[in-house]
Amino acid sequence: MAQPPASSRPFDVSHGRVLAIAGPMTLANLTTPLLGIVGTAIIGQLGQAHLLGAVAISAVVFDGIFWLFGFLRMGTVALTAQALGAGDGIEQRAVLLRALLMAGAIGAAIIALQWPLAEAGYAVMGASEQVTEAAKVYFYVRVWSAPFTLANYAVLGWLIGQARTDLALGLQIIINIVNMAATALLVLVLDRGVAGAALGTLIAEGVGFACGLLIAAWLLRGAIGLPRAIVLDRAKLVRMIAVNRDIMIRTAALITAFTFFTAQSARAGETVLAANAVLHNLVLLSAFFLDGFATAAEQLCGRSVGARDPRAFGRAVKLSIGWGFVLALVVSAVFATAGPWLIALMTASPEVQATARQYLVFAALAPIAGVFAYSYDGIFIGATWTRDMRNLMLFSLALYFAGWWALESLGNTGLWLSILIFLAARGGLQALRYPALVRATFTPQASGAAVPRA
Repeated sequence: MAQPPASSRPFDVSHGRVLAIAGPMTLANLTTPLLGIVGTAIIGQLGQAHLLGAVAISAVVFDGIFWLFGFLRMGTVALTAQALGAGDGIEQRAVLLRALLMAGAIGAAIIALQWPLAEAGYAVMGASEQVTEAAKVYFYVRVWSAPFTLANYAVLGWLIGQARTDLALGLQIIINIVNMAATALLVLVLDRGVAGAALGTLIAEGVGFACGLLIAAWLLRGAIGLPRAIVLDRAKLVRMIAVNRDIMIRTAALITAFTFFTAQSARAGETVLAANAVLHNLVLLSAFFLDGFATAAEQLCGRSVGARDPRAFGRAVKLSIGWGFVLALVVSAVFATAGPWLIALMTASPEVQATARQYLVFAALAPIAGVFAYSYDGIFIGATWTRDMRNLMLFSLALYFAGWWALESLGNTGLWLSILIFLAARGGLQALRYPALVRATFTPQASGAAVPRA
């Protein structure tokens, strides 16, 4: 299909449009830790520490598995937004169907491989036999939610790509409310223990998927289906797989970086491990806030590329980075001033509190060091410059390890400095690569059309 000429579908990118996307997604992100807190509180009512530990380590295992397939959301945002910008309604529907097919296939593979995944995951966790036994009970129930969970990633990505973040937020809230209600019923009323907690999540993801399909059908006025030849178009499938592959490698590198951070923290002793875990929670909290503007960049930059509108693209980049930086300054200031209080909320140990306060400055600097990495990730994903994002992430990971090796003699200070180097390198390298990619994307080719990179 011939591409439309440059700037054939211009649209305005305003502060209000950026905030309309970032705001709901920030709220949606913040519901995730709330859900974990409620789930932990429900299991905690049983008064059995090993059950609480089982749910806690199982959450880590499932987060690791599902986070790796987060491309089902991010890649779907980008491809949907580009189709929206190009005014291609058929491709918008096709992107959703392809993403759902991919989610179903991956979910089925996870279910088929559940035994080796459980054995490997819990062996790495190294918990006691009693905790591990209860955790596996949880795992073998919740694993059946995999196709629904991954399909919900795809639906959420499609809604965000359509700039319907209000509906994406509503869907996330539905999933969380059903999860909390079902878990409370199954655990506290029906006395199903950790299996009940897992079943509650399974039910919630299933309900969320059903609601997501209903929302999509409503937006498309019932016309979800497409001929198989369109959905399974070879070129489009290859492009989606390439984009998702690159995002997956990028995510695996990110997981590697923070796993290494945790492993090195453990080598420094229990107190340092606990203190770093507390501070890392603050860093993750800042990421929840900043990710809203990264999501805005994904949608607006993707739509601009689809519309062949370099002016809108440049404004989307400027506003998403600008708002993200302002928020990063605010979050850093809050951590610097209220950090000791936040630390005290998360740990009652005087030793851990004192150690965490000693390294608080690094957690406070992390949002500023990382905001450009988050923003440029959103920009690169939206523009489907995922190959470059992948390569720069791997180079940043190498700089992270090199920095840790050079600063190892500084102990935990060196470890935190290497994390800041990693965050700053990601944003800095992408900023250096950005001008060339913009020229390649929006410079007219011989056909008179700009060709987006994948």
